[in-house]
Amino acid sequence: MLKSVVRSVGAAVRLSSATTSTARALPLSCPTLRSPSPAIARPFTRSLWMLNSNSSGYRPKLFSSKVLSPSVSCRCGGLHTEGDKAFGDFLSDEIKEEKKIQKSKTLPKMSGGWELEMNGTEAKLSRSVSGEKITVTFNINNSIPPNFEEEVEQGQQKPAEEEPEIVSTPNFVVEVTKQAAKHSLVFDCHFPEDEMSHGEGEEESDIFAIREVSFQPEGDTEWKETCYTLNTDSLDWALYDHLMDFLADRGVDNTFADELMELSTAIEHQEYIKFLEDLQGFVKCN
Repeated sequence: MLKSVVRSVGAAVRLSSATTSTARALPLSCPTLRSPSPAIARPFTRSLWMLNSNSSGYRPKLFSSKVLSPSVSCRCGGLHTEGDKAFGDFLSDEIKEEKKIQKSKTLPKMSGGWELEMNGTEAKLSRSVSGEKITVTFNINNSIPPNFEEEVEQGQQKPAEEEPEIVSTPNFVVEVTKQAAKHSLVFDCHFPEDEMSHGEGEEESDIFAIREVSFQPEGDTEWKETCYTLNTDSLDWALYDHLMDFLADRGVDNTFADELMELSTAIEHQEYIKFLEDLQGFVKCN
């Protein structure tokens, strides 16, 4: 009963914090802010100019228009500038810094017997329970919330320990399929910003929320707009509680959501480092 009251208190929060994404592809990928598990979080170092210690913000020669003669050993025949060289050197330092703060080169394991399948930036978790197949799909693209930092006075540097942590909070889609059913029950879920934490002694609230529920043809990767979709913003809370309990009985609960964020953060960091390495190779024309 108390858990139902806690969820009811969060009704106004969900109405104001739900993201405005209109994409219906499975999975969706519009993140909301959510505090991380400390085991995976890393300092916010996404600015490509953070390693520049010059407090004036001036980047010497970086935008020089002087063109260097193409290298004899280069086979691309493309343009090479002093800016390209400075850019490549910077990327080399950035990659080293990111690898220093990378927790592990292997992805964390999900408890509960979930099997992970990767397809580029899309991840699919699946498990079978008593004849039912449950799949959870998410994409790490655009899963990092924007960084709203307070302005620091000129000449002052923000302490490293105060840097915000990067956490991937992707929307995720849960699909429950029964053996004899023609359709799957599909849940579009997300991490609401204002339900991300609770104080000591307080009843634990749900750290993720259901945005929409629909029956969809089994195996379809696109959300069909011709199928009725139930939006939970105006849903009776007794029904909403039963939907959340339905997911929890199949292993999609707060523990799962925490582990999903850790996994998504690790995948996103791997992809970010790979992108920097590819960018460095492209700029240097290796």
